[in-house]
Amino acid sequence: MDSSKFDVIVIGTGPGGEGAAMQAAKEGKRVAVFERYARIGGGCTHWGTIPSKALRFSIYSMMEAINNPIVKALGVRPTPTLSQLRASSLSIIAKQESMRHTFYERNQVPVIEGQAKFIDANTIEIDDGTRYQADSFVIAVGSRPFRPSNVDFSHPRIYDSDTILDLTERPQSITVYGAGVIGCEYASMFRNLGIKVNLVNTRQKLLEFLDDEIIDALSYHLRDQGILIRHNETFERLEGQSDGAVLYLESGKQIKTDIVLWANGRSGNSDQLGLENIGITPSKRGHLSVNAQFQTELENIYAVGDIIGFPALASAAYMQGRAAALHLTGCTDRNLKLSDIPTGIYTSPEISSVGRTERELTAEKVPYEVGHSQFKSLARAQITGRAIGVLKLLFHRETLEILGVHCFGPNASEIVHIGQAIMKQPAPYNSLEYFIHTTFNYPTMAEAYRVAALNGYNRLF
Repeated sequence: MDSSKFDVIVIGTGPGGEGAAMQAAKEGKRVAVFERYARIGGGCTHWGTIPSKALRFSIYSMMEAINNPIVKALGVRPTPTLSQLRASSLSIIAKQESMRHTFYERNQVPVIEGQAKFIDANTIEIDDGTRYQADSFVIAVGSRPFRPSNVDFSHPRIYDSDTILDLTERPQSITVYGAGVIGCEYASMFRNLGIKVNLVNTRQKLLEFLDDEIIDALSYHLRDQGILIRHNETFERLEGQSDGAVLYLESGKQIKTDIVLWANGRSGNSDQLGLENIGITPSKRGHLSVNAQFQTELENIYAVGDIIGFPALASAAYMQGRAAALHLTGCTDRNLKLSDIPTGIYTSPEISSVGRTERELTAEKVPYEVGHSQFKSLARAQITGRAIGVLKLLFHRETLEILGVHCFGPNASEIVHIGQAIMKQPAPYNSLEYFIHTTFNYPTMAEAYRVAALNGYNRLF
């Protein structure tokens, strides 16, 4: 058997690439995966999701310890360094990487190191000149922080979301430019460390894709924590100095802090793939256009994950990879239900949502009603001391179908999946009545669904 000929070649070992490779292998295809870095897992494992969420958990655990009444009574106040807070992420990354190697080995999918470059629509070449052929390709090369040419990212006071993880000393102040998901998450983390934070938003609101009520709750709590938010601001220039960095805004404002984190957008990693050789043209930000089946302009070449832009979530990328693999193997009768992908935003507290927002339902003229459950009223939240938060259900006034679930508070990214499971059931099992007539353990956070359902149901009369 020709060792350089495969049925499917996947480029990239992040969630999208892994999902595609595993699914194609399960369907009996001969698959190879190419990775330009010496370690597998992509940005999700090494620079994004895993290290940042592990750091967040370390910070959150430290804050809980500091605020614990018993610890306070003992007069203990831990002051770990950033290196110590990051230490746990290194072991987690190693475990994730080892686990993923096992996945590829068990499914007999070779992982070939090298930068893949298209020679033609069925051939790629890597750095050492070796060429490989396949009937189909899945591009899952991810993205990187967008770096404008007029910002000096080599300056020791200027960081992006990749390099910020290498920060060794705790600054006294930071400016985060860009208030998307990454910017909001890091602003929240640094504030929990007691660092003065300026969050500069280029838009009118934070995270405009969220439900307006959740946006308002996030803005209130970030400000309540002491974060200064500046909306509708545009960067003019960024100047690194010996004792800090100055962000100059077009409005005339100048913000000087110890460091600046640039978190304004990402670029697709499409520039070294030789796409010009096969007639595929990326956008200005390096993203690729795909159809509903994740095919590019060439029907045998698919693209999934961050390289295609929104929603740029690890969970979505994995499912997109699986969907692409099913399509290219001819398994078009399986529905992965890629609609209503939940969001998970790891600010403090967390945010998670699935389905439509009030803004969308109003625009579509859907007759809906709202049910709320304030966490401060739940016994479990009172016991754990995590009483800040709300669960919000949107449902159809006539059929009671669940249309949207929005959660702001501790463990929101876990809580949302209960609502998601019911939303995905066929009618009439996807209605508010499930939560009204179901017995929940007491005390639990899941009980919020019963409280919110009853709250909404009472609005109908």
